[in-house]
Amino acid sequence: MTFFAFLFAAVVLAITPGPGIAYVVARTVAGGRSEGLASCFGTGLGGLLHVLAAALGLSLLVAQSAIAFNMVKYIGAAYLMYLGVRLLLRKEQVFTANPVVAQGVRRALFEGVAVEALNVKTALFFLAFLPQFVTPSEPLVPQFVLLGSVCVALNTLVDVIAVFAADRLLKSGAARAARARLMTRLSGATMLGLGAYLALARREA
Repeated sequence: MTFFAFLFAAVVLAITPGPGIAYVVARTVAGGRSEGLASCFGTGLGGLLHVLAAALGLSLLVAQSAIAFNMVKYIGAAYLMYLGVRLLLRKEQVFTANPVVAQGVRRALFEGVAVEALNVKTALFFLAFLPQFVTPSEPLVPQFVLLGSVCVALNTLVDVIAVFAADRLLKSGAARAARARLMTRLSGATMLGLGAYLALARREA
């Protein structure tokens, strides 16, 4: 049941329009499909770096103190609720593809890795999100790596789809704006509800 809750939340968050999708679309506009796809895989690799860092760091934490790990889970649940509230209260925002200069496939790949690896918000999200779905009594590193890799794979898949649909994504329209608002609200409600559910479930345990 916990895994299905994780999968649902991960899918909703992956398809929610945001700066990541705008970035790969901008890269596609500048350098074509190949450069856009390279940036997708670059951000995917950067995301995996965050997953590995979270897996190792949190595994060391739980090895030192189960109480500290539980505190991380409570703080993480609160952080997810905070992000959910921010998404629900956020004013209408259209993510546009800011102009970038074509740099070639290899440069787009490395830039994608750097952009995602240096993204502090991604690190905070993984530190808050992943601990909610692991079993401390089981080996932690494989669990963190599996769940984190699923998140990264879903995000990368959505980015790839955005690259192939770049022309359509760049066209403004009321219908597209309404879909973006709906996905933002759905994402916010999911994160808010998920954080509350996980916190209350642990209290019952």
